[in-house]
Amino acid sequence: MKLHDLKPAEGSRKTRNRVGRGPGSGNGKTSGRGQKGQKSRSGGGVRLGFEGGQTPLFQRLPKRGFTNINRKDYAIVNIETLNRFEEGTEITPELLLEAGVISKLQSGLKVLGSGKLEVKLTVKAHKFSASAKEAIEAAGGKTEVI
Repeated sequence: MKLHDLKPAEGSRKTRNRVGRGPGSGNGKTSGRGQKGQKSRSGGGVRLGFEGGQTPLFQRLPKRGFTNINRKDYAIVNIETLNRFEEGTEITPELLLEAGVISKLQSGLKVLGSGKLEVKLTVKAHKFSASAKEAIEAAGGKTEVI
């Protein structure tokens, strides 16, 4: 095969439909929009969710609950995940992000006490659960609230 033999795959290239180009094109005069009415006008059509004057679905459904706009969303790490680090390492949110333990740092980092910690570490986080703090100190490590 040479460079001049290359062709795009069958059906991968479709020419744009040029509307309003005469009767022979199949989409002349009204350009496929039919006669008159809201949908035939430029900028015409109804907004998203409009149901022809009937009460829209989003208004018919009951509204429940409350969304706190000041909610803090913490990235969560269990102490068993910290076993992968070497003895004496200083664990910071940035280190965990780099190591791929957490995907993104939202409002901060919270360390939870699930599992067993076998290495002595200094852990710096925004929050600790009581069991996590206990387990880290039992392993000989230190906790530090940022």
